[in-house]
Amino acid sequence: MRRALACLLLAVALTACSQPKKPWYGSDITGVMPKLSFTMTRANDSAQVTAKDYLGRIVLLYFGYTNCPDICPTTLANLSDMLEKLGPDASKVRVLFVTVDPNRDTLSVLKKYVAAFAPQMDGLRGNDNAIAALARRYRVAYSVTPASPQHPYTVTHSSAVFFFDQKGHARLVTLSTDDPVGLANDVKRFLD
Repeated sequence: MRRALACLLLAVALTACSQPKKPWYGSDITGVMPKLSFTMTRANDSAQVTAKDYLGRIVLLYFGYTNCPDICPTTLANLSDMLEKLGPDASKVRVLFVTVDPNRDTLSVLKKYVAAFAPQMDGLRGNDNAIAALARRYRVAYSVTPASPQHPYTVTHSSAVFFFDQKGHARLVTLSTDDPVGLANDVKRFLD
């Protein structure tokens, strides 16, 4: 009887250990994408920064532009909501908003724009080559078409948000920020 009970308890313990992990809100890209790497100018203080300046924090990387009529402000507002849901842990997170439209997004314009959303957001600006290299690194598509007599000034970009852990490893990507609670839960898992 004791032996049967011991076997039953062992089976229950092993089953409990093999329970699947809670799913992520974002898509797991661990080991698929490269580490965070860039050199750009931070609009908040005009300092040249690299990925090393953000080690030790959870980093969310998003490409957009300040004149975006809908996707960018909605995404940044949702990420701001996510930061609020983190409470004091929000200080351990940085959202990097990389402009794909440096011709119009000067440092002062970018600084004012990100400040309207959350203090944990840093606007980043680089030259065309630096932006293109960073976008290529994470397979982000964007285009800027200057105005012409036949065509208005047009900017397009993908809506992916990348999550990097405290060591700069790419961990998650999401195309939807509609669930700030889900996003916050993912960040909390990195912080635990």
